[in-house]
Amino acid sequence: MVQAFILIQTEVGQAASVAAAISDIAGVTSAEDVTGPYDVIVRAEANTVDELGKLVVAKVQGVSGITRTLTCPVVHL
Repeated sequence: MVQAFILIQTEVGQAASVAAAISDIAGVTSAEDVTGPYDVIVRAEANTVDELGKLVVAKVQGVSGITRTLTCPVVHL
């Protein structure tokens, strides 16, 4: 299982609606609107890195109101 945090910047005033929409996507385990340089932080998981990439590009980035994403895979050192 591959896990990642996805840091999201949104259009002004869109954080809550973006977090709500993303939380309904299969593979997303949590989506929270936050303060700071990013507006939403998502935790997601998939079986492979390729599936995680497809989740981010095809589903998460398709949510209206998102201006930028940064995907941070979880590593176990």
